[in-house]
Amino acid sequence: MKIIDVVCSKGRTGFYFDDQRAIKQGAGHDGFTYVGDPVTEGFTKIRQAGESISVMFVLEDGQVAHGDCAAVQYSGAGGRDPLFLADEFIPIIQQKIAPKLIGREVSRFKELAEEVDHMIIEGQRLHTAIRYGITQAILDATSKANKITMAEVIRNEYDTTKEWKRIPIFTQSGDDRYNNVDKMIIKGADVLPHALINHVETKLGNNGEKLKEYVVWLKNRIQQLRASEEDDFVLHIDVYGTIGIAFNNDTQKMTNYLGELEKAASPFKLRIEGPMDVENREGQVKALKELRMALKEKNIKVELVADEWCNTWEDIKLFVDEEAADMIQIKTPDLGGINNIVESILYCKQKGIGAYSGGTCNETDRSAQICTNIAIACGADQCLAKPGMGVDEGFMIVYNEMNRVLALANRRKK
Repeated sequence: MKIIDVVCSKGRTGFYFDDQRAIKQGAGHDGFTYVGDPVTEGFTKIRQAGESISVMFVLEDGQVAHGDCAAVQYSGAGGRDPLFLADEFIPIIQQKIAPKLIGREVSRFKELAEEVDHMIIEGQRLHTAIRYGITQAILDATSKANKITMAEVIRNEYDTTKEWKRIPIFTQSGDDRYNNVDKMIIKGADVLPHALINHVETKLGNNGEKLKEYVVWLKNRIQQLRASEEDDFVLHIDVYGTIGIAFNNDTQKMTNYLGELEKAASPFKLRIEGPMDVENREGQVKALKELRMALKEKNIKVELVADEWCNTWEDIKLFVDEEAADMIQIKTPDLGGINNIVESILYCKQKGIGAYSGGTCNETDRSAQICTNIAIACGADQCLAKPGMGVDEGFMIVYNEMNRVLALANRRKK
């Protein structure tokens, strides 16, 4: 099966592009937006509508395969590629990349995906969002050419797990960390609530007291609203380095505080994402590893999740090899080609480190569906409900796609 045409359309994402540098410099809120001038190149406002590009392959039998190019909420920050604007990048896809794809065979995924992921145009590698979306379309095309699910394509080409199971779904609350928890419990999310603890004084507390109070409330709310005592949940909270700020990155103080959070969360398992941010990759690996070892020495079972400075396949490999975390967030758009998501999940599993197929609120329904197929095929330990911050929509997209794939796989068994 060959590609006979490549068509692009401009799209919206499930959230927004935010100028992280401007926000960190103190930009104030005005309703749902921010006041002040942007500071990151490409931004015209501190918060602006997220954009995507749907890349559609017309196949020789008339079928159309597609993937969505999308980038993270905080584009242009932390060493990431610049702001991804559709009008700027559609001509690049149409003029520079499409001619290299038309006429290509799509009976297999891996080789063509790796070629696109490493493609050089005018001396530069393609924007991560472009690699992300085009490789999604390649996977969908291979699925259609072989008349199997995208998950089965991955299983067949990478020789992944033969027995599939439902992957725990992780939902994120945004700032509405109370009402959205109710939604998560009622809908039956497995891992919750993210909580967006990104400010010491207002969300963590100068001594961590506000987060501790929230964890107690969270535990009690689950016990009050869950359908039965058999329904188990994992508490996963992203603190954006604020614990390190509050405790001056003192390993022992952070360890003691996490021990207090463990008691507050009991009987539920607790994961803390990004406890500190030391502003560089090597330092982050060292700090996380020290904290993880200190927790083990005190038999504190809080799991640490790596996020900051763990963006690319190379970063993920380093964090895993150094055993710097209990779980790695595989931030899917930052990896470029989705072939890197596959490699990352499998590498984490091979080394006994938790594999969290994550991403961003600023993706699309299509990228969420395709990432769900990959998570199933590779046996990820949890999968992010995305896009958006409203819980219901992202959870629906991922939950329904997961059950469709599993139902089709079960049919083939019979």
